[in-house]
Amino acid sequence: MAGISVTLEGDNIQLAFQKGEQSTAVVMDPHAARSLVRAVSQLLAAIGESVGEEGEEMTEELVDVTSQTIDVGMDEHGMAVVALQAGAMPPFLLRLKDDEARHIAQSLLEILNSPRDARVSHGDH
Repeated sequence: MAGISVTLEGDNIQLAFQKGEQSTAVVMDPHAARSLVRAVSQLLAAIGESVGEEGEEMTEELVDVTSQTIDVGMDEHGMAVVALQAGAMPPFLLRLKDDEARHIAQSLLEILNSPRDARVSHGDH
């Protein structure tokens, strides 16, 4: 099963994924994170799902998102797909199961809705 964590890195949001021995993490500014939340929420609504909660935390090497946009869509099986580029890595796609997409959307909303001082004080968790 793939692991997903969403944490704060200063004023940015880290989104980390791990499946087996492979892991990757990206850092987004609040504007990019809001765009991702809206897009994932729209995908969930399109497939008739509501946003839920689930939590895991991991420590990963940070890579800033370098894409001009973060594209979100669905694959041929109706799974959420996020396309972006991070750091020096080539552009890549992340295919998310419904529970993974819900977890990301809910976690990002919680972070974005918290006051700035709370984000800084809880950033190391």
